[in-house]
Amino acid sequence: MSNHVYKQIVLTGTSKTSIEDAVNSALAKAAQSVRNLRWFEVTETRGHIEDQKLSQWQVTITVGFTLED
Repeated sequence: MSNHVYKQIVLTGTSKTSIEDAVNSALAKAAQSVRNLRWFEVTETRGHIEDQKLSQWQVTITVGFTLED
């Protein structure tokens, strides 16, 4: 394994069904424009409330990707 340098970005994904879907939503969107995604860390989890009920999960993640040589 060679040494890597990582850059980090912060994203918030949303989902009406689950925390996992919210993370996957953020990662899928990032993958459209960022190459070499390597890891993520969940930094915040919250929900949006409508009509006194949970209507949407909101998950903030830090995503690390390697820089190209």
